[in-house]
Amino acid sequence: MAKEKIKVIREDMLQVVKNVAHEKNLEKDEVFIAMEQALEKAARVKYGQDKDIRVSINKESGDIELNSYMEVVESIDEENQLNQIKISDALKIDSKITTGEFIKQKLPPFEFGRVAAQNAKGVIIQKIRESNKAKQYEEYKDKIGEIISGVVKRTEFGNVIIDLGKGEAILKREELIPREAFKNGDRIRTYIYDVKEDTKGYQVFLSRTHPQFLAKLFTQEVPEIFEGVISIKSVARDPGSRAKISVFANDSTIDPVGACVGMRGSRVQAVVNELQGEKIDIVMWSENQATFLANALAPAEISKIFLYEEKNMVEAVIPDNQLSIAIGRKGQNVKLASSLTNLEIDIITEEEETERRQEEFKIKTNMFIELLDVEDVIAQLLVTEGYVSIESIANENVSSLEKIEGFDNALANELIERANNYIKGEEKDNLKVIEENKIEDDLKSLEGLNNKMLALLATHNVKNLDDFAGLSTYDLLDKTEGIFKDLDIDESTVNNMIMKAREKWFSEEKQT
Repeated sequence: MAKEKIKVIREDMLQVVKNVAHEKNLEKDEVFIAMEQALEKAARVKYGQDKDIRVSINKESGDIELNSYMEVVESIDEENQLNQIKISDALKIDSKITTGEFIKQKLPPFEFGRVAAQNAKGVIIQKIRESNKAKQYEEYKDKIGEIISGVVKRTEFGNVIIDLGKGEAILKREELIPREAFKNGDRIRTYIYDVKEDTKGYQVFLSRTHPQFLAKLFTQEVPEIFEGVISIKSVARDPGSRAKISVFANDSTIDPVGACVGMRGSRVQAVVNELQGEKIDIVMWSENQATFLANALAPAEISKIFLYEEKNMVEAVIPDNQLSIAIGRKGQNVKLASSLTNLEIDIITEEEETERRQEEFKIKTNMFIELLDVEDVIAQLLVTEGYVSIESIANENVSSLEKIEGFDNALANELIERANNYIKGEEKDNLKVIEENKIEDDLKSLEGLNNKMLALLATHNVKNLDDFAGLSTYDLLDKTEGIFKDLDIDESTVNNMIMKAREKWFSEEKQT
């Protein structure tokens, strides 16, 4: 009778494994492991919680084997004495056993009660949850960067919990388009921007404000983008208000902007509707930065563009009546254009540009009048021809200066000689300042610094490498107070010198 009962239990167990694996979409091996863990838990209740009891189930017959394990040791640890056996005693059981191995003792089967059954059920449910979470994490982590649809399940502290079908995801309040509201049961499209795993499981993070959400919506709406004929180069968004997207087609016969707009604006309108009416400017991308910037600042018209590559910035000159259009409401247009092109943009009007050029012309003219001791007409001609410094004249050849209208060989030679004499005199003065202020050798040897710079530093009490390392870019290049404000030197060069000076600090930190 007992054997028949055990047989029934075995057959029931195999059937349960089969059913659970099928219903929960799990491997049978996973269910067997969960059952073994549940049975181990029940066995410890009967034979002792501190005992090392292990259960194995025969996956074919359903036979259950219970064993207690005792580690063979030289001397028994009091805290773990139930699971250890001395080598001298173990050799009486198995003459070939050595320390570190285990003595296995078979335990008699027992009938599982209601509590044991509940424990078994709990372990299996937990195992199923862990397995599902692992599968969901693997599934969603590969979907980062994709659009996914789900149903609003609930709202917690302004964050929206989305049911994705196989799991939940969170759409944080800051990732919602402003003034956007959803009710339970609403279907919603979002962008998966991150999937994180921690001790509690995993979490899928969604967004409707991410720039790539806009890009992916266009990919869905425009077949040419999906097929790779048209590529999206960059996206900039002010979520819910306005956005700019730059597109490009390798095939010159294809109009990428027209393709994205669609017949009667149907394609772009579909994206606009999804983004709660967000106005979208579709911009033609160009590898020519000036052309790309002009496109990005549309609908404003651009008169001139001055590109300063070393500073990653541009100066856009616009007609006076286009200023408000170029800047946009609350600076929106220029901010989006800056983000789209990854350039710092300075907007000035034609009138401002003219005034500034006149002021620069006047300053440079006066410099040549003073330093070269020439008449204003000669100084103005030099500036008009593009000479901006004494060095530019000192390094020039006579034949080039002779080509200036009204200049002859004698005047050209005289200008070059005066420029060189000034530079020699300035160098002599710089060396005197350096010597009088006792500039230390470690600062003199810093790559990138010349005597003119060292003299300027000396007048600001910067005398050694530590003094220089303590300076900031602002200290050196600020337009009104910077030590090097009158020198033609770019920000990246200054930053490199400062970091080079600080290497000594970093090496000292490592040593301590």
